[in-house]
Amino acid sequence: MNYFILFLLSFILSLLFIKTFIPILRSKKIIAIDQQKKNKPVVPTSAGIPIFIAFLFVLLILYVLSYYLKYNLNFNLIIVALFSIAIVTFVGFLDDIKFNESPTKNKYGDHQLRVGLPAWLKPLLTIFGSIPLVFYFIGNSTMTIPLINITLELGVLYYFLFIPLFFIIVSNSTNMLAGMNGLEGSLMFIVCLALGVFLLINGRIEATIISFIGCGLALGYLVFNWYPAKILPGDSFTYLFGAFFATISIIGDIELFSIIIFIPWFIEIILKLRGKLKVRSLGDLQKDGSLKMPYNKIYSWTHIFMYLPILFKKRIKEWQVTICIDLVVIIFCILAFIICI
Repeated sequence: MNYFILFLLSFILSLLFIKTFIPILRSKKIIAIDQQKKNKPVVPTSAGIPIFIAFLFVLLILYVLSYYLKYNLNFNLIIVALFSIAIVTFVGFLDDIKFNESPTKNKYGDHQLRVGLPAWLKPLLTIFGSIPLVFYFIGNSTMTIPLINITLELGVLYYFLFIPLFFIIVSNSTNMLAGMNGLEGSLMFIVCLALGVFLLINGRIEATIISFIGCGLALGYLVFNWYPAKILPGDSFTYLFGAFFATISIIGDIELFSIIIFIPWFIEIILKLRGKLKVRSLGDLQKDGSLKMPYNKIYSWTHIFMYLPILFKKRIKEWQVTICIDLVVIIFCILAFIICI
């Protein structure tokens, strides 16, 4: 019941802050073009900022409640998670606010307002997000394998190599599988729910709390981002999602469970590397509102689901691509439970 209350509180605050921030972001011209719509609407972006503020408020309320209700929580661990998520969200926000006054063509031929940070710089900056976790876990260098119930002693490799590497890869990769209305929010909800249930089963209280808070935040955002979107995620949201994914996995000591869930993003990385990181996930909008594959070869999960309907002489729409990718991630979440429980 307590976890459900946190979820509900997060959902309500997410709704309130996003609704409040939509006109603010538009007035400050933190905006982006929704590429896969007929009239190319200009929509507020950088949804990660109101969501992070909602996250902060939930944690403040949790702290007050835990004080009066005598909850025995490790708030040092929760604060470490907060700092890691905050740093990565800020990196995404820096990327969101670097834009042109008028639309220019990007390397894919799409008109866009946002210029963003150099692609090589963002992974480097996200290293700073792993530092609070590294310092917290110094001296604790074990990793548990759920399937065979074995604990590995990794020594300094765990907190000086594994944690930073895992954090950087996960926090940056969530930005690759993105671009469809409703996709990032629904994926964050699915991932946080799977992590939260698994952590609850294993009694990892603090990580479970952050997982269910993430579920509520993602669902509140999804109300405004589902097709047709009233706000776009921006890198502040995709990086926030990645930071939630990585941080929950590390503080909950369920990295191997998370790696199984992460497989769809790993496949996305391989597909993008196949295109030398110069390909886009978006499709070409058709007159009937459907999407056509932009290339002759597949370079993304989105391309797979744009290609399959062609075999039946049909087209697929943006919201349908989102649902298909959600189902793929749900399958891998179920697989993770089957393997690790």
